Amino acid sequence: MVTSVRSGSLSGYVEVTRQLGLNPGNFLREVGLDASALADPQTRISAAAACRLLELTAAGASCQTLGLQIAETRQKFGFGVIGILLAHKRTLREVLLATVQYRHLLNEALGIYVETTGDTVTIREEIVTEPGVLKRQATELAVGVMARHCSTVLGAHWKPRSVHFIHAGPVELHVHRRFFGCPPVFNSDFNGIVCDAADLDRPNPMADPELVRYAESLAAPLNVSGPDAIVMDVRRAIYLLLPLEQVNIENIAGHLRLGVRTLQRNLDAGGTTFSTLVDEVRHNLALRYMVNPRYSIGRVGALLGYTRQSSFTHWFTQRFGMTPRAWRAAAAKVPA
Repeated sequence: MVTSVRSGSLSGYVEVTRQLGLNPGNFLREVGLDASALADPQTRISAAAACRLLELTAAGASCQTLGLQIAETRQKFGFGVIGILLAHKRTLREVLLATVQYRHLLNEALGIYVETTGDTVTIREEIVTEPGVLKRQATELAVGVMARHCSTVLGAHWKPRSVHFIHAGPVELHVHRRFFGCPPVFNSDFNGIVCDAADLDRPNPMADPELVRYAESLAAPLNVSGPDAIVMDVRRAIYLLLPLEQVNIENIAGHLRLGVRTLQRNLDAGGTTFSTLVDEVRHNLALRYMVNPRYSIGRVGALLGYTRQSSFTHWFTQRFGMTPRAWRAAAAKVPA
């Protein structure tokens, strides 16, 4: 199944690309997208193509902050039924829950998980596409749009503690600091935002329960998913929960608001199993973390859900044909 996103997820791309002195049509053609597809925000396009488009444009413009510059053009939740539904929820917590609930109508590639620890909340985001697709700009765009949504709901009360990215930071950080208004943390374990737990339940001054009920009555019949979509949902959830050591079928089913048996039936219909998906995601995350020398072997194992380094070493050796240390040594000898 090709993971798709609404072309509205690229809203602002054409405007920013032209401001950078480039022709957006050239880049669109290079990744196989028709410029007319961006005219209707509901048109579905390949998530991988959208990611490649942003990376190619950023490289062509020598602009490491392309994703954030596009996010800066977003002022509110956008138009349409889902935009109305999100904009008028009672609290930021309800906005985030609705974003997960209506994920099939928003962005099939984006996973979101809200983790509360004491007086802080971590909003984790993960873009899941085909392996090997670079996602730096798409990730910064997604986290930037999330920050815009939070700011729209909370106004002057929105003061995040920090923003995190798994990739390395640019040479200059002033754009990130200005955009987010908090310290950016790069080479982190996750992509997302850390804020005060109290922020999630602060009343939304724009809340309108009648509008929300009307929008939900229109959105609910459209928010259906078959087995293939459930497989993607599970894969995204594993990406989000594996580093938190919370990956089991009960937790994943609860995150997706499904019963365990319903989840298993859909995975069977989709031609896979829960353990197969866990192993697939673990493989991809192992590559992500192993290429970063910041992470010790033990830390990589913990991020992949292993409490004992020996268990991780055994799995890694079976999967990659060599121990983690040998893999790193071999990778270090390969020219960049």
